[in-house]
Amino acid sequence: MVTLGIVANPEIVPPAQVLALARAADTAGIEEMWLWEDCFKESAIASAGAILGATERLRVGLGVLPVPLRNVALTAMEVATLAGMFPGRLVPGLGHGVQDWMGQVGARVGSPLTLLREQVEALRALLRGERVTVDGRYVQLADVALDWPPASAPPVLAAGQGPKTLHLVGQVADGVVLAGTPTPDEVRRALAIVAEGRASVGRSGPVAACVTVVVPPPVRSRGAEATAEYLRAWVDAGATSMPVLQIDADPLPAVAWLGTEVRPLLG
Repeated sequence: MVTLGIVANPEIVPPAQVLALARAADTAGIEEMWLWEDCFKESAIASAGAILGATERLRVGLGVLPVPLRNVALTAMEVATLAGMFPGRLVPGLGHGVQDWMGQVGARVGSPLTLLREQVEALRALLRGERVTVDGRYVQLADVALDWPPASAPPVLAAGQGPKTLHLVGQVADGVVLAGTPTPDEVRRALAIVAEGRASVGRSGPVAACVTVVVPPPVRSRGAEATAEYLRAWVDAGATSMPVLQIDADPLPAVAWLGTEVRPLLG
């Protein structure tokens, strides 16, 4: 069964309006809100804490935190804090960041894939309550453990688009956040590469796949059934979490409609 979500699009939703959007989604029965930590717009962690405290059921996906900006111990502390306060309602995701932005803040690294691997592996271990020592190319931890790891570690997703990154995501993460707004065929191809990565290290079974979808106005104008049928193409391609990217200047009516009319038709 797919999880329907929305994206708090930082291009059109300023921080002052995020909570209103989150409450509308929660009331309408939408399961998730996904946040983008785009430079230089909004903090995903700060927004996630506010949203989780202001809603009753809504899960928050971090899609994604750019790892060049972050020490993994700090990320683990922040994620563990939110996961401890709001069990089962946080889905963290990591990505290697937009390289031009990383260059702007002096955080660009020589091997983004190595950094992503090291951060994902370390974060997953810390959230499981392990004591971690790492002497990597970018991540160095000396006998580090969280005092308050979450009772149940949340799945850690990682973002990917190119084949090398998708293969890596399959090896080290609990699921994938597919970059951009891929077509159903692109989703199938990407998930096949993720599966190859998982198989290369002996992992098997289903994988969580977050896929952002844009519903064009002509589709929405045909009603809820047409919209649900349109979205079902991504479900058939393998999406397990499907945040709809809000493109309206006023996204609140669209959110209410998605939750109350479209969501029941998706099954």
